[in-house]
Amino acid sequence: MGDVYYTRTGLLVEDFYKDPYKGYHKTKSKKEEKVSYSDAAKENVRGLLSFMGEDIQREGLVDTPRRVVEMYQELTQGYQEDPIAIINKAIFQEGRDELVVVRDIPFYSLCEHHLAPFFGTATIGYIPCNGRVVGLSKLARVLDAYSRRLQVQERLGAQIATALKESDLRPNGVGVYIQAEHFCMAMRGVQKPGTSTVTNTTLGWLAAPTVGNPGPNTYRDEWMQTVAGR
Repeated sequence: MGDVYYTRTGLLVEDFYKDPYKGYHKTKSKKEEKVSYSDAAKENVRGLLSFMGEDIQREGLVDTPRRVVEMYQELTQGYQEDPIAIINKAIFQEGRDELVVVRDIPFYSLCEHHLAPFFGTATIGYIPCNGRVVGLSKLARVLDAYSRRLQVQERLGAQIATALKESDLRPNGVGVYIQAEHFCMAMRGVQKPGTSTVTNTTLGWLAAPTVGNPGPNTYRDEWMQTVAGR
């Protein structure tokens, strides 16, 4: 058995991994409940610092648990957002049917495997149906709503595309092109900084040809030319 570290409450660090809320009483109000969860999270950070071999009473670390918890609350605030509701609140009738694309929207996210950051840009496009369009800023907001969660890049693109497709916008086609650098590859493991990962999620009229629909797709060609011309 290795070294055993204790938190300020006297609970073993390993107990926090098994039950992060051990030692905290159930509360009556949601506000009080959030306070208890926050306190438990801070204790977990103290335990992690101890696991690293740090002195959690050191001046520079005394307030670190609060800062870390507040940081993760900010970085994961997308869990509090409803992406489809964001889209539905800004749909307008403009009578247009051309491909609409917003390119190179910056984003930051956290890889769910290591909690390491990954960041880059997303290009989001859609083909209006029956002249319905959505406010351009809402595409960026939907990106934030999904990227500000624990993510993998492949799922991020799929979630954005699906939200657009299932919203009241009901576009004829959707494309989400993401290029990002992952710190889990740059800082650890294979340690290859500067490596970028590209994903291209397409639905409807922008989707790749299939066995049942192998013919030319001018909409997809336009989409691919748009993202290639970044």
